[in-house]
Amino acid sequence: MSASPCCHRQPRAAGGVPRRSTPLRRLREVAALLLPGTLLALMPKCPMCLAAYVALGTGVTLSYTSAHLLMRGLTALCICTLAFCLVRRIMQHLRQRHSLHPSPSSTHP
Repeated sequence: MSASPCCHRQPRAAGGVPRRSTPLRRLREVAALLLPGTLLALMPKCPMCLAAYVALGTGVTLSYTSAHLLMRGLTALCICTLAFCLVRRIMQHLRQRHSLHPSPSSTHP
């Protein structure tokens, strides 16, 4: 029987070593959620506006078709990234919930 209560267990990495929540890891997790959402919210809805922003920022001009494809590609990338982060968070929550409430494998008198 372990000396520490189950609610104080550290999350474990693949090798069974407790994983620490460092400030850099927390910052990376927050950035992974904020960056795609912010880019999706701030991205211009018009391909010509996106082409103008690219031209102002880089000096490279884009045709309407290229800007439209870039806009659709960035939108798909942002949505896929947000979906991946959401699924990863749900899986972490389910794993933690399962590890905190283990089912009894056998009864000992």
